Amino acid sequence: MARVSVEVELENGRLTKYQRHENGRGLISPNASVNPSAYVSSTTYVESGARVGPDSWIGQGSWIDHGAIIGARVFVGANVHVGSDAIVGNNARLASHTIIGRGAFIADGAVIDHEIQVPDFSDVSARPADRARMGPPSESAGGSRARPCQVETRQGRSAHAVV
Repeated sequence: MARVSVEVELENGRLTKYQRHENGRGLISPNASVNPSAYVSSTTYVESGARVGPDSWIGQGSWIDHGAIIGARVFVGANVHVGSDAIVGNNARLASHTIIGRGAFIADGAVIDHEIQVPDFSDVSARPADRARMGPPSESAGGSRARPCQVETRQGRSAHAVV
């Protein structure tokens, strides 16, 4: 199938072109790199400089910003924004309606729960949080492997996520 170009007018009045990804028909910048095995939903945008790894799945209405890296076998739910220059490790799961801040790092296998906002320049790892409550596996995102953790920001703040 031939690639179809779509022109979109930006807020500043400039036109930019996107190409439809063959697997899901998502809108991909010509300067982005998306593995052919990745699924990119039809209302998803992948901006210039972004990379999406093999066997990843990106849901409806999501936006992978400039320079962001999505690893292999990553699940990105609906209406997720992955900020510019953020890195999402292999096998990570980002539930719907989450926001990953600019320059954030999400570790391999991390699970970010529904409607979580990860601050700019934060690191999400699998370290358990000191104050986070751990419920039975049925209450945690991702089943028995999921556990609460603390998100360390480079500004010294902390937040909570589920990994």
